[in-house]
Amino acid sequence: MSLERPVVPDPYDFLPPRPWFSLRSDDLTEGAAMPMRHVHGSAGGADVSPHLAWSGFPAGTEGFTITCFDPDAPTACGFWHWVAVDLPASVTELPGGAGADDRGLPGGFHLENDFGARGYGGAAPPQGDHPHRYMFVVHAMDVPRLGPDASAKPVHVGFHLAFHTLARARLTVHFQH
Repeated sequence: MSLERPVVPDPYDFLPPRPWFSLRSDDLTEGAAMPMRHVHGSAGGADVSPHLAWSGFPAGTEGFTITCFDPDAPTACGFWHWVAVDLPASVTELPGGAGADDRGLPGGFHLENDFGARGYGGAAPPQGDHPHRYMFVVHAMDVPRLGPDASAKPVHVGFHLAFHTLARARLTVHFQH
């Protein structure tokens, strides 16, 4: 079995094109390794969601959804690490640790991630696997409420985002265990 890095396309290339706006973090640096504080406990980390702040989104934005997705997971469909839905348009920053539970999301809620927990789940690629990308994306929505409730699956939210996203902001980091 070869563990060579497969060529996995950017999943956002397959979605309707949207403009990009700015996303920054006091904890993460674009293109750098994910700090251990934000790595899943099963891989030796503290499993704390990172600080995120965004700006430059379009006029008419009525709400935000935040996702963290690993397209390099050894599955045919990637791995959802975080889905925070229906943040009000007035929220443009989340402190580190906001992904612990719904109390950290003013006006929004978490879906169950692919670990089976509601909230943030840090990087946890298989030990010895190639580096995985972790795409933190803020989706500016044209509706205040996306529609799916907290029982929805991340792919269901992704489907709705394809039709209600005005623009996106992304910060990508990597991790190898």
